[in-house]
Amino acid sequence: MSTSGRDMTTPAPQDRSGSGVRARLTRFSPSLFPAGFHTARFPTGRGGRSAGRSGEQLSIPGMEEVLNPKIDDGRPQDTERSLWIDITVVVALTVLTVVPYVTSVILHPSVEYVAALVSSMMMVASVSIRRDQPIMMLALVSVGAGIQLLLVPWPVLSILTIPIASYSVARWVDGAQSRWVLWVGALGAILGPARWHAAMTADYPSDGGTPWMLLFLSMTVCAGLVITPYAVGRRLREAALIESQQRMAKAERYRAILAEREQDAHVIEERTRNEIARELHDIVAHSLSVMIVQAEGGKALAAKKPEKAADVLDIIADTGRDALVEMRRIVGVLRKDPSEKAAYSPSPGLTDIPELVEHSGERITLTVTGQRPEVSEALGLTAYRVVQEAVTNVLKHAGPTAHAEVAVHYRQTTMSLTITDDGHGETIQGDGRGHGLQGMRERVTSMGGQLETGPLADHGFRVHALLPLGACR
Repeated sequence: MSTSGRDMTTPAPQDRSGSGVRARLTRFSPSLFPAGFHTARFPTGRGGRSAGRSGEQLSIPGMEEVLNPKIDDGRPQDTERSLWIDITVVVALTVLTVVPYVTSVILHPSVEYVAALVSSMMMVASVSIRRDQPIMMLALVSVGAGIQLLLVPWPVLSILTIPIASYSVARWVDGAQSRWVLWVGALGAILGPARWHAAMTADYPSDGGTPWMLLFLSMTVCAGLVITPYAVGRRLREAALIESQQRMAKAERYRAILAEREQDAHVIEERTRNEIARELHDIVAHSLSVMIVQAEGGKALAAKKPEKAADVLDIIADTGRDALVEMRRIVGVLRKDPSEKAAYSPSPGLTDIPELVEHSGERITLTVTGQRPEVSEALGLTAYRVVQEAVTNVLKHAGPTAHAEVAVHYRQTTMSLTITDDGHGETIQGDGRGHGLQGMRERVTSMGGQLETGPLADHGFRVHALLPLGACR
């Protein structure tokens, strides 16, 4: 019963909803992640509030890469170190393949040596751009090899750059474009040995099988210099891409976990807010109703029996003090500064119901049957609040002359609370803003009980709550 009017309700099903999250990111407060999310939020305060709600965010270095990884082909992150490695390779190849031809050009200048020197310099220099521009390196190596094919009749040591180019293209170039190196390599593996055939077989009789064997072996070696590093490069690239995709899948799972935790935090916060609102409603509504009724009765009593007015004022004062104590208990829970100590008091329970009814006035009577059990604090508070809300509604809605009876019956496994009045019943109309009946129903169902409320056949209203004693201590 509340200002929203009295209506017949049926027992609500018990709600046992809940969820759990198994996550390793327990240090993060949950969050809903937009596409550009790059911060982790940590809880602050109490009641499930998080820094995300207050706008406070803590950026963690590397969190963007963890939660939003990109497709990665395994390219080295330390570009400076990679550059120095490539420079070292260029220097080594220069000493091995370029310096000898510089000496040859100086001692025996000829077109062949000059072509070998220029093409070798071009091919070795291309190694420095193999990571950033592997296709450009392939083009430079191909041009250098073409010069040697046309002008140099023997193999040149700078062909050592061919497997480097094949590996670099396979490693850093995606899709069909990387297979260009196989076509170019296949062509070179045929044309190169054919161009060197005369120089390599000059000392062997032309009618024997050795020249053809040398031709076949040289083609096989040249093909191996292209295919083998290409296969290694593609294998490493695929492994890097698979690892990158696994990181993305893991990041997606992390985002889902954090989003679920955020949703859980919102549910907990909403539930806590509803519980606090319900407690405040029960305390304030009942206390003010009792104080108003006692004040109105005391005004009439003072005219007839002035000596009794002091008793009424004592009841009003006691009710106000009790309300302040319970308010301090709730405010103590809401304090954000743990260093501040709030004034706490035990939650009201079954032992406080007689005093509650006594302070509510002579129009409310109490009947208790059975032996009062020892119950949990939550169950005792639920029973107390049900009686408190029902009595409050009697004082507010039943009328100034209505009487009510509170019947508490303790059984072996259940506890029955029945509050019946002879007031206006279903004729009362509220303003639609009350939450008393809803609050009682939520309390009772949370304890696994049942609640029935509604007007009686002729006049009056009845509230009946049946609570299990399974939570008894």
